[in-house]
Amino acid sequence: MCRLSKLLPFGIAMALVFVAAPADAQIPSLSGRTLTLIIGLGSGSGYDILGRAVARHLGKHLPGNPMVVVQNMPGAGSLNLANHIYAIAPKDGTVIGLISRDAPLASLAGAPGARFHPLEISWIGTPTVETNICIASQGAKVKSFDDLRKEELIVGTTGAGAGTYSYPKALNGVLGTKFKLVSGFPSSSDVLLAMERGEVEGVCESFESLVARRPDWIEKRKVNVLFQGGAGPNPRLKGVPFILDLAGDADNKKALEFLYSSQGIGRPFIGPPGLPPERLKMLRDAFNATMKDPDFLTEAKALGFEIEPEDGAYLEGLIRRIYATPKAVAARIGELIK
Repeated sequence: MCRLSKLLPFGIAMALVFVAAPADAQIPSLSGRTLTLIIGLGSGSGYDILGRAVARHLGKHLPGNPMVVVQNMPGAGSLNLANHIYAIAPKDGTVIGLISRDAPLASLAGAPGARFHPLEISWIGTPTVETNICIASQGAKVKSFDDLRKEELIVGTTGAGAGTYSYPKALNGVLGTKFKLVSGFPSSSDVLLAMERGEVEGVCESFESLVARRPDWIEKRKVNVLFQGGAGPNPRLKGVPFILDLAGDADNKKALEFLYSSQGIGRPFIGPPGLPPERLKMLRDAFNATMKDPDFLTEAKALGFEIEPEDGAYLEGLIRRIYATPKAVAARIGELIK
């Protein structure tokens, strides 16, 4: 009896190990299944180009090496897709999305059409953090930020919820700029074509995306970069004014810090709320491995993208910090971007 009593705790412990082991060892597999990546911006946009590059390499890093298919669901600056992922997409890891970096702020600011909660979304990762720039064609009267407070600049936008809309709209209210917004473009690539045709004079767009699609515009001074915004000045844009340095006072600076906080979100890959932990881990691990994949990095470089990834845990923490913004600040921006 004495010997048995000594062995009993060990036996129980071993039994627990064997009971727990299968659950811990069960790695979700997508063998024989398809993973769908839905991109919330139009075909040919910077998001679309980079998203499709990720999709071409993601499958080999997922258990079972599933085929990854890509669909586009443009509309409302990717709010349509964010709503879809939040409420409709299956919660088994077979459907993920790529949304606009500005969509989470649209939800917080109460923008029309935002029917999802970023704190409940499953955050997978971003290939890069970004810098937003506002540019004007050489033929425009506006050549600098100071000009923009005196002269009207006609800019194209893909609609509420997108950075092409939110930045110029908010800046008109905060800093007194004179952006005139023209909406209705399916994607930012269509805005760039409209600039080339002389239908609009400028756009507020991702610097990284612009360089990928029009590599000679800045290099050959085909456009003027009026200012930049993000977590900090981009070293590749030396001499270009940083938006926080133009704020003027503390209240404006707080508003602009909130407005541009989404640049740290980059180009976020997301999953639906309520993903089982092992499924979310599977997706995050595969995304992180893709970001280190030499073949992917070579392709991204050829497309003009510099990969500076952040993982899902980083995005989740950033979203929580953003959502701790004082309500008055968020409400001010929210009112301006309606």
